Amino acid sequence: DPRHSTRNIATHRREQDTFCLSDADVLTLADYAIKVEQHYSRKMQESRPMDMEWAKDGIDGQLYMVQARPETVASQKKGQVLEEYILDGQGPALIQGRAIGGKIASGPVRVIRDVKHLADFRPGEILVADITTPDWEPIMKEAAAIITNRGGRTCHAAIIARELGIPAVVGTDLATTTLKDGDSVTVSCAGGDIGSVYAGALPFTVRHTDLATLPRPQTQIMINLGNPEIAFQTCMLPNDGIGLARMEFIISSAIKAHPMALLHPEKVEDAHERAALAMLTQGYAQPADFFVERLSEGIGTIAAAFYPKPVVVRMSDFKTNEYAALLGGRWFEPEEDNPMLGFRGASRYAHPAYTEGFHLECLAMKRVREEMGLDNVILMLPFVRRVKEADDVLAKMAEFGLRRGENGLQVYAMCEIPNNIILIDQFAQRFDGFSIGSNDLTQLTLGVDRDSAIVAYDYDERDDGVKEMIRLAVEGCARNGIHSGLCGQAPSDYPEMAEFLVQIGIQSMSLNPDTVLATTLHVLDVEKKRSGGA
Repeated sequence: DPRHSTRNIATHRREQDTFCLSDADVLTLADYAIKVEQHYSRKMQESRPMDMEWAKDGIDGQLYMVQARPETVASQKKGQVLEEYILDGQGPALIQGRAIGGKIASGPVRVIRDVKHLADFRPGEILVADITTPDWEPIMKEAAAIITNRGGRTCHAAIIARELGIPAVVGTDLATTTLKDGDSVTVSCAGGDIGSVYAGALPFTVRHTDLATLPRPQTQIMINLGNPEIAFQTCMLPNDGIGLARMEFIISSAIKAHPMALLHPEKVEDAHERAALAMLTQGYAQPADFFVERLSEGIGTIAAAFYPKPVVVRMSDFKTNEYAALLGGRWFEPEEDNPMLGFRGASRYAHPAYTEGFHLECLAMKRVREEMGLDNVILMLPFVRRVKEADDVLAKMAEFGLRRGENGLQVYAMCEIPNNIILIDQFAQRFDGFSIGSNDLTQLTLGVDRDSAIVAYDYDERDDGVKEMIRLAVEGCARNGIHSGLCGQAPSDYPEMAEFLVQIGIQSMSLNPDTVLATTLHVLDVEKKRSGGA
């Protein structure tokens, strides 16, 4: 415009409801990015990640590269560095609970009492809550630290905090009544099992140890991950792949809606929820396409970051209360007194109440493996209670285009129910590997609710009974020639558990990103001692 340097033009509703870029545009930009990076890397004779800007001309419709400069933030990060946090001084703790991770963080408190107030949270604040669920994850990603009244070391807040690499103190009982909005506090998880919250912003130091030349242990060290946004930075850690990629994070943060609500919006009786579903899926030919594309893109990002290393993707394992919290979910989920032991995992997949939703999950995984070409993806079924249930679900997967053994597809199962171990020779005939879920296995072996703070003292993976169950599972896998792994928190929290797993000959351990380096060092030391120091 010759009269104005910048002019704002209102867009039509039709334009607002369509995507700015086509798939072809995105592929063109990706091609540009690769060529630009290769060009400057050749010129500099070293890898040169580039930060690029582009524009799409509104008249000719062409894509133009308008700037390219060296990327100077992400490319400078060193993934193979062990961080040790040390609090320089402290007074009496305001509250204490179970420590998650080993880091320290300071910031202002924000008490969130329910999902209606999630929008009040600001990046960099300390999230304080009674307990968290998957619909809280968008703000958890922005928190400096997390503090909860309830929950143990394997509760939702603990799992997400580990994945994000932020400190959390869970099971404090009094966090929401002791801490007030705006209070400046320091959250320290650097003192072992006990996490402490102190008044004020206390000084601390971080000691870094370069592990770039760290050798690989014989026992595979894999990673637990669910957030695609941190996949490419996480893959810089020394690792043997992903031992547990969770779908739940992608569904709750990128999809937000219950799959059955997307397929059957007419059954959603709330008009506002129906409108929200329609808003989510605008621009897609049908709502199912939205679910399949979003889920496949999330899993595909993780699989691409670690390719060609194996990426074990667990099919959805929300509990009914967590599914009900998704948009439109309450119209499709029953109310259960104990969702942890209810309609979850494999029991849903071949059940009429969820088969259509499982079909969408399978379509997404088929797209990842066959259209995206990410054949390093291994699928895993959670909470398979009975052998017949395994048969039913495998048959349903084959019907949906995911037949075990076809196109190299491997299917694992979580080994987290005592029946999986009692009948391991039968289960082993149906799967290519077992990943021992020590969190649920401990819960079901000891009869302890793993989300309960009041009986947390009884929840211990180091119990002789739990260790015997794990040993029997590893021996059963070896006897049947299938893969054995463990994806629980035990080897991260307790060095003696990592030593026990090496001794019984487990093939892999899958850990949260914040403990990969320290556990790798410990496993190397254990293996060295077992081999006589060679």
